[in-house]
Amino acid sequence: MTSDPLWQGGWYRFARHQPSPNFGLRPGGAVIDLIVLHSISLPPGQYGGDEVPALFENRLDWDAHPYFAQIRGLQVSAHFFIRRGGELWQFVDADARAWHAGRSHWRGRDECNDDSIGIELEGLEGEHFEPAQYDTLNSLCAALAQRYPIAHVAGHEHVAPGRKRDPGPGFDWAALRQGTGWPTAWFPLETHGQTLI
Repeated sequence: MTSDPLWQGGWYRFARHQPSPNFGLRPGGAVIDLIVLHSISLPPGQYGGDEVPALFENRLDWDAHPYFAQIRGLQVSAHFFIRRGGELWQFVDADARAWHAGRSHWRGRDECNDDSIGIELEGLEGEHFEPAQYDTLNSLCAALAQRYPIAHVAGHEHVAPGRKRDPGPGFDWAALRQGTGWPTAWFPLETHGQTLI
């Protein structure tokens, strides 16, 4: 049997693996065809620390910063996290259900966690993302499309409108569309005035 050069089960070989306890089984018959993009930084606007991995691994010191009181006790995860320099971390087996989208709806379906891959970009809503992050995201999207029948990409702001605003207006959807070469129909038609045509 030939081993997969990109994947070991649902773990991407080119990511740093940091398993999170915050995951579950996908429902039977789930078709993993959606990528949901997010932005995150802890505290907001501060980059490079251990706080985001600590949050996903349930080891964040809630008393280390005043902002953390707002999220105290939160148990969340994403499949992937892309640092500002393009470094890629994986917290949940992509075959499993990560806890990233919450109450959500897209392409006629509720509960997007059931059949999506969650990717967090280290960043802040409204601020730009780094070229290295787009490079890593493009490579990751290509690898995901080799393993899963990806046919939709959306932001957290699209699947949970009014409740979430990330990745926000600083994210360049046209750049992602061009970088992946995927059909325009796979993406939100318009985001913060950006069009993908």
